[in-house]
Amino acid sequence: MAGLIILLVVAALVLLTLARTIRIVPQARAGVVERLGRYSRTLTPGLTIVVPFIDRIRDMIDLREQVVSFDPQPVITEDNLVVNIDTVIYFQVTNAKDATYEIANYIQGIEQLTVTTLRNVIGGLELEDTLTSRDNINAQLRGVLDEATGKWGIRVNRVEIKAIDPPATIKDSMEKQMRAERDKRAAILTAEGVKQSQILTAEGEKQSAILRAEGQRQAAILGAEGQAKAIDTVFRAIHEGNPDPKLLAYQYLQVLPQIAQGESNKVWIIPSEVTQALGQLTSALPGGQKDA
Repeated sequence: MAGLIILLVVAALVLLTLARTIRIVPQARAGVVERLGRYSRTLTPGLTIVVPFIDRIRDMIDLREQVVSFDPQPVITEDNLVVNIDTVIYFQVTNAKDATYEIANYIQGIEQLTVTTLRNVIGGLELEDTLTSRDNINAQLRGVLDEATGKWGIRVNRVEIKAIDPPATIKDSMEKQMRAERDKRAAILTAEGVKQSQILTAEGEKQSAILRAEGQRQAAILGAEGQAKAIDTVFRAIHEGNPDPKLLAYQYLQVLPQIAQGESNKVWIIPSEVTQALGQLTSALPGGQKDA
């Protein structure tokens, strides 16, 4: 019975020794080994062996890129306005030894360094520049943080400002200004639309008047040409028919009522040939006087 107990104790000691001797480090992790209280080495991912009861492995350090979002911090701008700025830091541990021994809590150190750097950067900018210069602020923060955290074994990859919240009164004033600016642009666009509409309407009326005048001109020209051709045709027909004076006088008597219909026809000019023809026609009628 005593032998069994001794065997069990020895087996337990062996298992405990193996458990403290063989260690497995996960991927993207690093373990800092201390031997008798002093730094010995840094364990890489995989299976490793340490000296039991002499070597001690501290907490595993994550070597992946980490994202930390800090609470909004009140910052005073150059024009003495308090704004709350919310930041996000992307960083990565590059040296597990320095991250363990150079600073007690690198997360807290990054947070405080971000706050102080942010106040220095924003303190030299006015509110309007702060709201429109995020890229510039991010670049300055990243440069300062990356340089300061280098000795901690940390590389700051990116710094982003999530939100910049000005005071409520300033926010109301900015909203009113933006609303007035939008109303102004809307009024300008409306006026431009009315102006263009009037211009297009005037251009349309102008083109319409030009086309109407051109049509009337063409109609008058065609009418005059038609009348000229008609007169020429009648003239040729008369001369080719060789009419006598009596026929001419008779045709003239038929046309006289049409000439009299015009309001402006106050004076009539009768050719001498027509007068002679009328005299001959009168003498030819019954009861007319014959020439001697």
